[in-house]
Amino acid sequence: MSEHELDARNLLCPLPVIRTQDAIRQLQPGDRLRVHCTDPGALHDIPTWCRIHGHGVGDIVQQGRDITITVEVAAGES
Repeated sequence: MSEHELDARNLLCPLPVIRTQDAIRQLQPGDRLRVHCTDPGALHDIPTWCRIHGHGVGDIVQQGRDITITVEVAAGES
């Protein structure tokens, strides 16, 4: 398992989800991706995308306009 970071700050919907999807395609099952974003829609969009594709959602932290969502990559299709 390895840790990865994705900076999707200052991107508007749907770009944070698209960048998350693209990053996860490059990772291995069990890896963790910390997505940093500022679009409040990502609080709903990224966890929903993860649920649809079987990935886990860990911590979701919001400080001011900064949001960090931790995704655990599942086995199988990303």
